Amino acid sequence: MLTAPVEAGDAEYNLCIAYYFGQGVPQDYVEAMKWCRKAADLGHAASQNDLGDAYANGKGVPQDKAEAAKWYRKAADQGHDEAQNSLGLYYAHGIGVPQDYVEAMKWYSKAAHQGDQYAQVRLAEAYRDGMGVSQDYAEAVKWCRKAADQGSDYARWLLGDAYGNGRGVPQDYTEAVKWYRKAADQGHGYAQNSLGFHYANGRGVPQDYAEAVKWFRKAADQGDAWAQDRVADAYHSGRGVPQDYTEAVKWFRKAADQGDAVAQYNLGVFYANGLGIPRDYIQAHMWLNLAGVGGDADGIKNRDIIARKMTSEQIAEAQRLAREWKPKASR
Repeated sequence: MLTAPVEAGDAEYNLCIAYYFGQGVPQDYVEAMKWCRKAADLGHAASQNDLGDAYANGKGVPQDKAEAAKWYRKAADQGHDEAQNSLGLYYAHGIGVPQDYVEAMKWYSKAAHQGDQYAQVRLAEAYRDGMGVSQDYAEAVKWCRKAADQGSDYARWLLGDAYGNGRGVPQDYTEAVKWYRKAADQGHGYAQNSLGFHYANGRGVPQDYAEAVKWFRKAADQGDAWAQDRVADAYHSGRGVPQDYTEAVKWFRKAADQGDAVAQYNLGVFYANGLGIPRDYIQAHMWLNLAGVGGDADGIKNRDIIARKMTSEQIAEAQRLAREWKPKASR
């Protein structure tokens, strides 16, 4: 009977895993990393990668990005694809090493050629944007497709985007929708947004406002401010859903609270006119002011129109609220 070859460091690595997950021994990250280092010092690639992860996250050892990069490199030099991907990420963002896009692409490429879908996606993005490699949309699509075929929702969205814009492939809205749907069905927010946009505009599918709102709402429920604005606009106009100003205000507020200038402007208008909410010039002034600061020129213009209907005390209060406003996390 054939037995698997024993690699130097296997026994130590098994103890590392046991302590890390509490398998047959009390869970102890420090003890786990002690055995992981013993295995790593013996040249055990998986241990070197895991030690890199430990230093990256500060689990069982002090967090140290430079030390993480050192251990990732040892594993990467032995062909460990996860370590190669991590090292590429560190070079791309200058984490623990000087930022170097060319070096990042070298390591992403090594991992991608081994079938690592995360590295394949990053390589696709690099070719799309010309970061560390010459811009090449066809090459970007090639790597996108490899990751998409492995089930990467992000790669499927990128592939849909390539077909939607005709970058690296002939423009084909039907094909774009096909890939957007695959990613959207996996819960990818950007893909849900893109699918909603295509239904709203009849690109690659029959125009269907109700279907558009359905997909916008899925992205909105994940906290996407742009999608929240689209859902609010649907309730405002009664397109794809029954017209409902109160519901529109609810969704505009979600996006406005995140700092979306368009939603802030719309919320200000709704307060100014008492649509779905009691008229409130102080709130209207505040939101229109924030929209203007966020780059919406109409926000400033309409804020000044509202100010003519307000007392100096009301304007001062609105300005105070705007100064103290802070964006909230998506919800």
